[in-house]
Amino acid sequence: MRTRVKICGITRVSDALAAVQHGCDAIGLVFYARSPRHIEIAAAAEIVQSLPPFVSAVGLFVNASQAELDAVLSQVRLDLLQFHGDESPEQCRQAGLPYMKAIRVRRETNLLQYATQYHDARALLLDAYQEGVQGGTGQVFDWGLIPPRCQYRLCWQVV
Repeated sequence: MRTRVKICGITRVSDALAAVQHGCDAIGLVFYARSPRHIEIAAAAEIVQSLPPFVSAVGLFVNASQAELDAVLSQVRLDLLQFHGDESPEQCRQAGLPYMKAIRVRRETNLLQYATQYHDARALLLDAYQEGVQGGTGQVFDWGLIPPRCQYRLCWQVV
């Protein structure tokens, strides 16, 4: 399996095109208002329209309502959704698009249970747990917590 790279937190067309020029496979657009990398819907639509073929557009959401999802999806062509909150498997499936589910890993996290619950997710995105922060902290978790028998598609948050 080849390594694929997603650059997340893109907020300008020029940054998206530079990331693509340097070989990224996907760009991430953060639709979480409390993030410093939050992007407005119109700016996200402009970025997605500028992408060349075969570069995926990923929308990152944290506990978004269905109305918030619908508002974005009605104006921005996303290829994949990335859920970073407390979304249930049913909530992740409601949008009708492929999705990844971020899991904030700490000692008591049962990754095999998550793999079962989110069996139809394209991947589980593993991120370090930090109290009160939804992800993208730049912290590293103990990779020894990943069960050796976990045969699920996993990806790591690297900041």
